[in-house]
Amino acid sequence: MIDFIVNPSAGGKDGKKIKKALPKIENRLIERGEKYIIHITKHPKQATELVGNLIKNGATKIVVVGGDGTLHEVINGFSNFDKVEMGIIPCGTGNDFATALNLPLNPVEALDIILDGEAKYTDFMQMPTVRGLNIIGMGIDVDVLKRYSALKKKTKFQYTMCLVKTLFNFDYVEFDAEINGQRRSLRSFIACIANGHRYGGGIPICPPAVPFDKRLDFVSVSEIKGLKIIPSFLKLKKGKLLTLKQSAHENMQEVKIYPKGDYVVNVDGELYPNIPFEVKIVSDQLRVFRP
Repeated sequence: MIDFIVNPSAGGKDGKKIKKALPKIENRLIERGEKYIIHITKHPKQATELVGNLIKNGATKIVVVGGDGTLHEVINGFSNFDKVEMGIIPCGTGNDFATALNLPLNPVEALDIILDGEAKYTDFMQMPTVRGLNIIGMGIDVDVLKRYSALKKKTKFQYTMCLVKTLFNFDYVEFDAEINGQRRSLRSFIACIANGHRYGGGIPICPPAVPFDKRLDFVSVSEIKGLKIIPSFLKLKKGKLLTLKQSAHENMQEVKIYPKGDYVVNVDGELYPNIPFEVKIVSDQLRVFRP
């Protein structure tokens, strides 16, 4: 039995992606003689509770039909990792984590990987109060998300425009970071802990990051003054942020961030005010169907 968690508003409130994908998914399931149940979420955060209950009642294969936000809800409802496998059919606006896993964006092709493939260990990030799959950050990405969340129409282009506006109206964040046993003080655009390599619908914040290498990637960018922000932004879009002399990149299994003053943490596109900013990589637990 396969349990499908479907977010009907993924990829936009009109749900066009889901409406197109679901009939194709069901036709393939019927064609293959698979037993399945489709669970449609009705409000934000419902997927977390739904998944938790399904697993308690013996579910063994859970497939997420949605985007990064739905994935975030689902991973926070997971338990019994040794007994449950997760599949992903990307139907969101950005599908950043699915891209990091090299999953096809065609829903039937993604389903075939689940039906015919093997669930492989995939890393996730554990904080004291929440889990993350893709990117955890503080700084400019939080300001961008606040602008983006206020928009009625949400597209990749609109996210980029929010990023551009924020770049020219942003105050740097100050924090201490404890990395690989060393504590240092930073004044930065961002404190980014990456499991996947991109966010915001394709912005390559940390190209070397791989969600199955058993390590975290930490990225920070120190002060960039005046019009130098423009070529820096272009490098970010081209996946060359780490070539900037102001960029720092390190690998680790655990990182602790100590912000100065109130702060908000972006976990997979969801905003959490003043939560403990400690992140550990968790490997060899979560099994996800991927090529």
